Amino acid sequence: MYKQQIDAYIDSKKEEMLADLSALVAINSVRGEAAPGKPYGEGPAKVLDAMLSLMQRYGLAVTDYDHYAVTGDFGEGEKELDILAHLDVVPVTEDWTVTAPFTPLVKDGRIYGRGTSDDKGPAVAALYAIRAVKELGIPLKKSVRLICGSDEECGSSDLEYYYGKEQEAPCTFTPDADFPLINLEKARLAKPFTCEVPAGSGAGVASFMSGDKVNVVPGKAQLTLRGVDVSTAGAAAKEAQETTGAAFSVTENPADGTVSILVKGTAAHAATPQEGNSALTAAMTFVSALVERGILAHDPAALAFARLNRIFPHGDTCGKAAGIAMEDEVSGALTQNLGIVHYDSRDGKLTGQYDMRAPLCANDENLTAVIDRCLKDAGFTPEEGNMKPAHYVPADSAFVQTLLGSYERYFGKKGRPLYTGGGTYVHELERGVAFGCMVEGVDNHMHGDDEFMEIDTLLISAKIFADVIVKLCG
Repeated sequence: MYKQQIDAYIDSKKEEMLADLSALVAINSVRGEAAPGKPYGEGPAKVLDAMLSLMQRYGLAVTDYDHYAVTGDFGEGEKELDILAHLDVVPVTEDWTVTAPFTPLVKDGRIYGRGTSDDKGPAVAALYAIRAVKELGIPLKKSVRLICGSDEECGSSDLEYYYGKEQEAPCTFTPDADFPLINLEKARLAKPFTCEVPAGSGAGVASFMSGDKVNVVPGKAQLTLRGVDVSTAGAAAKEAQETTGAAFSVTENPADGTVSILVKGTAAHAATPQEGNSALTAAMTFVSALVERGILAHDPAALAFARLNRIFPHGDTCGKAAGIAMEDEVSGALTQNLGIVHYDSRDGKLTGQYDMRAPLCANDENLTAVIDRCLKDAGFTPEEGNMKPAHYVPADSAFVQTLLGSYERYFGKKGRPLYTGGGTYVHELERGVAFGCMVEGVDNHMHGDDEFMEIDTLLISAKIFADVIVKLCG
């Protein structure tokens, strides 16, 4: 019954909303060095202060949790809903073309700037949703709280601090992902492993370096061979390039007689490894081919890479070779990424890390124990530890169905809950889901250059959030 009032109110506040968002975007809130009263540095503290001022301006009851997070409450009754957003942002480059990262610009139906989509824009949409309900005088039986944190991009220690003082609400959503709604985050198994490699003589692998973050598909690999002539390495590299689709370049080092090979693939997030092309596994394919041809057949390091390659072959992003491929209807298929492998013949140690995102049917018996056994049988020592359980709020719960109903009301199409291999801001909350603000078919350049938010999406998100507040708290 309040839809027309909410819609008209939000539309009338468009310019104010953009101005408030611009003020937040103009603050460089990349995490910095901690200082007294500023646990994440100057920028995150400053942006929390700015949001606190906005909450106060619009009549919310505010609390500052020692500059880890700030909150704004509306309503007199028992708390029913928390909306959890974050105001910290990822670092920027100098490659922006539309505007500078912290110089917000409204252009062609979009607002550009770091944080416009992740997550300052959605935070402002939530603030205006609460403001709409308050200023329209819509009666609520229960209260709503907007929580704005400042460390989501670097581990969410802000939430650890906040929830050390406060209880989780009966319902929580974070506008820090996608519409329609994400109610399931896969389990995660990410562990390091090592292998002691005996010193070799003759032709062999002198060094191998690929990956620096386990949750990223490596886009580059660099290895050095000793005792292999450049023409032999070049021929093998050409074949590996055709097989893997990665780009290989071979360089001879006359000073010490070694040959360097640079492999370039395509980086991607470990949650969606199929969208990348791993330079790491492409490089292992190259080494394995040299072993099979007898060129590196007696080198302990090359043999170790060949064994590892059989567990993580190029293009196998679902664990078939290791015998851990699995999927279910609710949460999809397991994905895997061999994210880091480093080796230097001078210390004789090969180290690596993998990252797997597993469906609900996975457990430590059918996943952790199996991959541990594969690695041990191949001569590697995996670190002890179990997988991190999946996060799941049932699709048929009243909360999820309420959110989907509001989505359907404004987007005019059926909404269905989604799953993700990544983690969201509510992963540790029993009753938390991710709800908005990204929409299908729009690449907001989140974490990239020229990040933006479509203004229409910002407005419709605020309307949807207000609709949810009325339904859950009214």
